[in-house]
Amino acid sequence: MNDDQARALELIHLDAEGRASREDFVAHEEPLELQLDGQSFAVVMRTPGHDEELGLGFLLTEGVIARLDDVASLRHCTVVPTPEAEDNVLQVRLHAPVDLARFRRNLFASSSCGVCGKATLENALRTASPVRSDLALPRQVVAAMPERLRALQPTFVATGGLHAAALFDAQGEALVVREDVGRHNAVDKVLGWALREGRPTHELTLMVSGRLSFELVQKAVAARVPVLAGISAPTSLAVRMAEALGVTLVGFVREGSMNLYAHGERVR
Repeated sequence: MNDDQARALELIHLDAEGRASREDFVAHEEPLELQLDGQSFAVVMRTPGHDEELGLGFLLTEGVIARLDDVASLRHCTVVPTPEAEDNVLQVRLHAPVDLARFRRNLFASSSCGVCGKATLENALRTASPVRSDLALPRQVVAAMPERLRALQPTFVATGGLHAAALFDAQGEALVVREDVGRHNAVDKVLGWALREGRPTHELTLMVSGRLSFELVQKAVAARVPVLAGISAPTSLAVRMAEALGVTLVGFVREGSMNLYAHGERVR
């Protein structure tokens, strides 16, 4: 377990035997401010660690960048106004300027009311191109992914308070696993890893430990990942977006069974 991802604390435990003091671990949560070319762009609540991957994945899936070459530099800010901000500000310099106001409007829409979420979905359906891939996965390969993911979640075992995401290759091997208090953050971290490592994504599966929302499908589309799988249910908007944009959506992957909600032809 990474010390940055959990904090020890004293608590009082109650059960049928009475009450007792004990030590436990809780997931660590801190804000991370993303600055683009010296301007504050977004603040995300995340589990510290792999911040550069989180920043890259976030910018990729929000459409700010399309490739690693769009980024001139990426580093933690070395001068901060308060000690609490230390290691919690990530500075990104881009090779070409972007319209920050437009991207801020998109961020607000996608994180606010349901109507705005539907508007974001409609915009994605109009502007995004479908994911193309010849990937074909045996059912047994997909069925084994949750157990392999769980085995690589040490901080979840200690705290029970973190989501996880992983990228698997066509043989079902986990290439990267990241844990975070935010499900979206965990996804952005693994996608940022793939971007930084120059790893092609057209034959990879994105596996998550929870619900499959349309925002996660949107991230898969942005990163050109053809298969999104999870141990829980998808939402109706997730199914609609996956079907329209060529993403295989697999839910309730448990104990050898699964539900194929969109483009099930990629799972044999």
